[in-house]
Amino acid sequence: MAKKKAPAGTPAIVALTAAGAEFTTHAYAHDPAHPSYGEEASEALGIPSDRVFKTLVAEVDGVLTVAVVPVSGSLDLKALASAVGGKRAVMADPALAERTTGYVLGGISPLGQRKRLRTVIDASASGHPTVCCSAGRRGLEVELSPSTLTALTGATLAPIARP
Repeated sequence: MAKKKAPAGTPAIVALTAAGAEFTTHAYAHDPAHPSYGEEASEALGIPSDRVFKTLVAEVDGVLTVAVVPVSGSLDLKALASAVGGKRAVMADPALAERTTGYVLGGISPLGQRKRLRTVIDASASGHPTVCCSAGRRGLEVELSPSTLTALTGATLAPIARP
């Protein structure tokens, strides 16, 4: 019996395809000199920065937690801790974030991670018909509905971003 060929793409694209989700990919030429991965994506794709979300990995009371916030703002660590019933949140060590998710910084996607982590998406996502987030590598974004992103990551929606 022939083996079924796995779908091509990043683990995020593979996960979306396997789930039968509706999504669109957007590729752009990544500039290593750009100071912000998220702002670079917003500018390169011409998509408002409040609709492009960055994926950050933090530790809440020692437990790795993914925070997905608009690139137009920043993560409120106290709000993240509160959203998951924790007391204290700090940004995770970058090497630990890469090792745990299977992605490199600037390309960490909330989808298709090596180890599924507790995830919180900023509540502002629900105010848009679609949002963009990393598709698993620098220079590649995926656009999908906030409800699809929430469902596939098992995320909680909470106000965790600061303007």
